[in-house]
Amino acid sequence: MGTKPNFIFIIADDHRSSSIGAHGCGEVSTPNLDALVKRGTDFRGAHCQGGFNPAVCTPSRATVMTGRSVFDLTPPENRHADDFSVGAVIPPHIPTMPQLLREAGYKTHSIGKWHNDKPSFARSFSTADKILFDGMSEHEEMILQDHDPSGIYDEDRARKVTGYSTDIFKDAALDFIETTNRDEPFFLYLAFTAPHDPRTPPKSWAVDPSGVSLPKSYMPVHPFDNGEALIRDEMLEAFPRSPDAIRQHIADYYGMIAHMDDAIGQIIKATEDKGLLENTIIVYTADHGLGLGSHGLMGKQNLYEHSLHIPLIFAGPQVPEGKQTDDLVWHGDTHATVLALAGLDVDPDCDGANLVRQDDNQTVGCGRQYFGAVYRESQRMIRDDRYKLIRYYKDREHRTSTSNSPTPGSDLLQLFDLRTDPDELINLAFVPAHHATRDRLLGAMETWQMQMGDHCGLPS
Repeated sequence: MGTKPNFIFIIADDHRSSSIGAHGCGEVSTPNLDALVKRGTDFRGAHCQGGFNPAVCTPSRATVMTGRSVFDLTPPENRHADDFSVGAVIPPHIPTMPQLLREAGYKTHSIGKWHNDKPSFARSFSTADKILFDGMSEHEEMILQDHDPSGIYDEDRARKVTGYSTDIFKDAALDFIETTNRDEPFFLYLAFTAPHDPRTPPKSWAVDPSGVSLPKSYMPVHPFDNGEALIRDEMLEAFPRSPDAIRQHIADYYGMIAHMDDAIGQIIKATEDKGLLENTIIVYTADHGLGLGSHGLMGKQNLYEHSLHIPLIFAGPQVPEGKQTDDLVWHGDTHATVLALAGLDVDPDCDGANLVRQDDNQTVGCGRQYFGAVYRESQRMIRDDRYKLIRYYKDREHRTSTSNSPTPGSDLLQLFDLRTDPDELINLAFVPAHHATRDRLLGAMETWQMQMGDHCGLPS
């Protein structure tokens, strides 16, 4: 292979796939992401895998970094824990994507949120700037760290930084691009905290809620206990959710996305002005999606499409232009694809697949038949290219000690035909004409669980 490509890997926080202009949302302004879709490959079937942590961003980001499933990253003895640290540590024997690139001669530079452990961060990045070692923050004032050559990142080094989070991270990225050595390949990891709550867009980017539509799956309350009814995210809006309140949440969400899109545009332009864009692959994705009133839910602690379905766009050298695929792909595939595009062998223990193969047809996608996801011990999901099954489990030994403890849950099946019902409103699980589909997916779910070493709900 000739000159190694550079990478600008951008990951947003809570950005669901549906909230992009190019994906059919006319109420959010994303001209730069839309342009990226046109000049690259858009993986419309991208998902996160969920996890055993209420802060779903933690396992999601770990799967991006390692290409391993949430089951590989969370030992069985930790899967029942109620705290937000489950799965946060990336085991030291599992190499991360930037670590492998660094070992291959890349300058690896991180800006923004890192919601995993500090040792894995230190071995992954040769340099860094404006690091948030936390799950969330006020956007106007953050506690950040700069690069620590020792790799310790002691909390005493943290400092208060004022300004808006998106602008702070964008300016740090512009500084990196301006000062980078053109002769050294780089991997820039830019992790925005937008559009995660608190949803406080800059005033100049505010969106009028009166012009915002309610989601087709809007409900005042979720119709049953999914096992996570009182998690922090669900308490961000009163029960029942009023239409006006949901419109305001969505308006603020769109304002933050539009502001972030503008920052991305500035970064791409700076890369072009520097003469680097021609040899730079840009990746845009998110850790997971969000409810925002869909199905009466506010958070991401569920397995509906609004919370699992994420954007994934690749653009740049070696990537087909103007292509789109609905293949079922996930964060592990993103990991494998970046390494392959860098000319590196993919770890044989990686659970992901290279999505961009350099053959005569510039093949994209992976042809996966089924994709499964998990949320703690209360929910499991399996889907194919049309149908989706969610299984809920009741915790018969339930105990509630804190507001973040699971709720009792339900014994329930949901089956959706995503082709005719993309908003997941009509449960077909007990419609006789769909019993064969339900049973086929139940079998696929059991097979997947056994492969993953997941015995939740299976005969002992």
